Amino acid sequence: MELVPLLVLTIIGYLSGSIIERRHFRSIRERESQLIGILTFSAKLPPAEDFDKQSVLVTGNVVISVDYFKHISAALRNLIGGRVVAYETLMDRARREAILRMKTDAKEKGASQIFNVKLETSSISKGGANQIGSVEVFAYGTGLI
Repeated sequence: MELVPLLVLTIIGYLSGSIIERRHFRSIRERESQLIGILTFSAKLPPAEDFDKQSVLVTGNVVISVDYFKHISAALRNLIGGRVVAYETLMDRARREAILRMKTDAKEKGASQIFNVKLETSSISKGGANQIGSVEVFAYGTGLI
């Protein structure tokens, strides 16, 4: 009988986490389509014809927490090996969100292109047994106005 509330809370947690993740991906796709005009390049320098443009540092930062179910999924995957898809979706969301925030910063500063785009990733919180609690992704580059 005591197992029923635990099972109900587990199901509610899993469903709400899935809904939140789907909403976040939908939001990301919408904002990506809105900011598609701001071009990003990993090239260190812009083309020679853009050297006379004003440059500005643009940044975007995000911290996303790893939910309990991703921990369980990753732990099970570690037993048999292979891709840890639960963490891949987490990192995909974090990278895309950081880039969107960087593009938003560029738009606010009047930049239309971003060169030398870099991403820095780190875990900023550790749970028991060295588990990742949350990840941070910091995107930065040189915006050209």
